[in-house]
Amino acid sequence: MISKQTARKMYNYYTERIDQLIQAQTALTAGGVKSYAIGDRTLTKFDLTTLSAELDEAVNKQAYYDAILKGKQTRRMVGVVPTDT
Repeated sequence: MISKQTARKMYNYYTERIDQLIQAQTALTAGGVKSYAIGDRTLTKFDLTTLSAELDEAVNKQAYYDAILKGKQTRRMVGVVPTDT
């Protein structure tokens, strides 16, 4: 388990990352630009599916670190009981 301080840093990192990805997605879908740069990466409209996947992953990671900060269980055990039908 990571410390709450590290979890806070990671939560803030993913919050900023989500903001960047949403800005890129908005700029590319609005049609005002042909490409968008995040750091040293340049994205085009052809990268929208990759961008959506990265956004989903960042949201999931942010929720994971948020759960750690709130002291909630981050993973749950699920049992499957096979039955004959």
